[in-house]
Amino acid sequence: MKKILLLIGVLAVFTGIQAQSIESIRNTALLQQFKKAKEDLDKAMSNTKFASKPEAFILKAFVYGSLAMDPSKKGTAEAVQLLDEADAAFKKYKEMDPSQALVADQVYQNGPINIYSGYYSLGYEDYAGKKWSDGASKLKKAVEYSDILISKNLLQAPLDTNVLILAGITSENAKHTDDAATYYKRLADHKIAGHDYESIYRYLVNYYFGKRDFANFEKYKALGAELFPKSEFFTYDKVDFAVGLETNFNDKLKSVEEVLASSPNDFKANQVLGEIIYDTLNVDEEKGKLPANTDELEKKMVSAFQKAAAAKPGFENPYLYLGDHFINKAAGFGKEREKLQADIKARTKPGQPISKEDIAKRDALDKQYGDILEQAREPYEKAAAILAAKTNINQKEKQQYKKAASYLADIAAFKKAMANQKKNTADAAKYAAEEKKWNDLWDSIK
Repeated sequence: MKKILLLIGVLAVFTGIQAQSIESIRNTALLQQFKKAKEDLDKAMSNTKFASKPEAFILKAFVYGSLAMDPSKKGTAEAVQLLDEADAAFKKYKEMDPSQALVADQVYQNGPINIYSGYYSLGYEDYAGKKWSDGASKLKKAVEYSDILISKNLLQAPLDTNVLILAGITSENAKHTDDAATYYKRLADHKIAGHDYESIYRYLVNYYFGKRDFANFEKYKALGAELFPKSEFFTYDKVDFAVGLETNFNDKLKSVEEVLASSPNDFKANQVLGEIIYDTLNVDEEKGKLPANTDELEKKMVSAFQKAAAAKPGFENPYLYLGDHFINKAAGFGKEREKLQADIKARTKPGQPISKEDIAKRDALDKQYGDILEQAREPYEKAAAILAAKTNINQKEKQQYKKAASYLADIAAFKKAMANQKKNTADAAKYAAEEKKWNDLWDSIK
């Protein structure tokens, strides 16, 4: 009798499991009895044979996804949990069946459709509430399911524009920059146009410049210029971005040098590099001290201006910057010379000769001063020659021309004074003639 009862019990259990077959649960779900279908499915999943079938997991994705979309559960933690479990079930299905053949089934296709819709809706709510990070994670999943639906022709569009835009915006605001670029890139590659979409191309231009990916920088700048021809933004080149995106000197310097690493002879990059260093080295005493690496920066500046001049012959600005820099530098030594002369005069009684030590100090400062002036002479001469060759020069160019002539006259006058100090009459006469030449030129520029 006991054996009969045991057999009846085993048969009852077996019959219960059979009743919870994939087909029966699927039929229950088709009748939209999703709560009952979930109960039966959860019980059946404890059976190893049942859970070994890929169909069991796409069935779970369908049932759980449908429950998550129940209007009565909208906005609840339960809905989110059901959706996440449906997502996990579908991922398991894909692992077990890489072909995803059952996605084409009219019933099971509702699994990925509901999961997509669920994450899209939740992501949109987060977007509207400016919950950027939460929205980005949900919409990232929505994009994944959108791609699946498109690949299976369940979504009749080459690109799910809406979900990609929302995913891009939430990712951008959540500071998930790489994800935002991925979504925006897909939109831009399809040349999505319209006033509201210009920011997508702007983002990509900034993003790829930041990555120093100049090929993609130029690609999306060109696309932006094509689709938004009235926008000034897409007329800026990489040098403009190198300077404009940074806020302090060291970052600007590094950014321009990175541009030059790929285009070492680029005129604009070299000119701008020279200018930003010039601005740092030629500060008023009230604005602060010179940087500790002044000598290193000066060498970079000189090299940059020389390369700029070579890249654009007939352009006087690089030479004018160099001349101005060394004139400013010489002015500093000029103050030291004046200070020493005043000190010597105060310490030396009338008729008493200057000490050898003071003469040595004076001569050393004179040499330093003269050497710096000599560094200004050549660039000013080149600038003057360029300006002299122009048939029509504007008022600003005339002012620069006069400035160069004036400083060249001053340099010649200093050399004349040094020659007279050494009683070198030949050199004194030569520099006097040179001084007159530049002063006469200054007078002739009207």
